[in-house]
Amino acid sequence: MANETTRNFTPSGASVAPGAAGQGERQPATVRLIDRMDVAETFADSITGAVFDGQTLRIEFAVTRLDEVKPNTPITGRRYPACRVVLSPAAAIDLINRMQQIAVALTQAGVAKATPRPEEPRTGR
Repeated sequence: MANETTRNFTPSGASVAPGAAGQGERQPATVRLIDRMDVAETFADSITGAVFDGQTLRIEFAVTRLDEVKPNTPITGRRYPACRVVLSPAAAIDLINRMQQIAVALTQAGVAKATPRPEEPRTGR
């Protein structure tokens, strides 16, 4: 049986909190997300490319497979594309926002450390 989740979406596809539309704006559509248990999962251990061409964000995920390990020889392996995901700008922004939320949660849990941003050059004004 499929699991259903109800979310509100703006006309661009980004999810919003119910009642977040201001006066004069179009009310968001109510869209039900119906989980498909038959959708294949793809494992990846690296991202080999991410390109935004102005219309879509294209991300290529890859998996690394090690060659047979032999004594006294360097460890070698190969990296294979596992899947390619192409996102609209609205979906790309949603992905960025969600990944920022995950980064905060991982930092708070102590799994990841926050890296300080380099200082921006100061202008002589």
